Amino acid sequence: MSNLVNAKWLIDNLNNEKLVIVDCRFNLMDKEYGKRSYEEGHIKGAKRVDIEKDLSSVVKAHGGRHPIPSIEELKSTFENIGINDDSIVISYDEGDLSGASRLWWILKYLGHDKVYVLNGGLEAYKEEGGEISIEETKSKKGDLTINVKENMKVDMNYVKERVNNEKIALVDSREYQRYIGEFEPVDKKAGHIPGALNFFWMDILKKVDDKYYLKSSEELKKQFNDLNNYDEVIVYCGSGITACPNSLALSEAGINHKLYAGSFSDWISYDENEVSIK
Repeated sequence: MSNLVNAKWLIDNLNNEKLVIVDCRFNLMDKEYGKRSYEEGHIKGAKRVDIEKDLSSVVKAHGGRHPIPSIEELKSTFENIGINDDSIVISYDEGDLSGASRLWWILKYLGHDKVYVLNGGLEAYKEEGGEISIEETKSKKGDLTINVKENMKVDMNYVKERVNNEKIALVDSREYQRYIGEFEPVDKKAGHIPGALNFFWMDILKKVDDKYYLKSSEELKKQFNDLNNYDEVIVYCGSGITACPNSLALSEAGINHKLYAGSFSDWISYDENEVSIK
């Protein structure tokens, strides 16, 4: 089954008591953007999580710029917005999938399979005639069972043991200019993990009438076809957020993979780790 729902399906199912809609809008350069956007108008009944505060933990010497919070912290975050074992969770953002996919990936990692991303995001919902609200949605506390899928996530040592292994594909999700080290707006070093392939995360999207949608599974299978030649696929980005849309796309294409959650910002926090340019 697809990991996506469309706006019509969501509107038709808004009154389903098991539905939990989560607003995941954010902007890396404007930390108040998500809160402000939610207050200005969100999908009726939607709760909100903050990518920086709820779906990332405190930055330390290692672990990258957006470390995954502890299991206990994540359980509390999701229960506080009313997620139960039988909840059908729908995450959404502006449509580029970066925030929505982060929540989708984390819930999958925690073992909650009934989580989906709204294809087309808020704009597709508006175009379909969906109701917008400015009221904060209150939640009854949920009860979520955790069953961590450890095989979904890898750390620096796991990656380091596999660098330049011809049977393993390291997928760098950042734009090409950052991948080759032409410029680096955020991290202290430029370049990529040695041997990594570049699959820019925004290439999984197609734009229709100024709205972003994920490409079809057939289109994604063609786009990622070369990855079928490897025994293992590991996806990363700058800090573990925009690798999640690629993870979603790889799942739609039927390609098994793992996420290097700390990503490039974690890799370069170890001075001995090599970095490739071009």
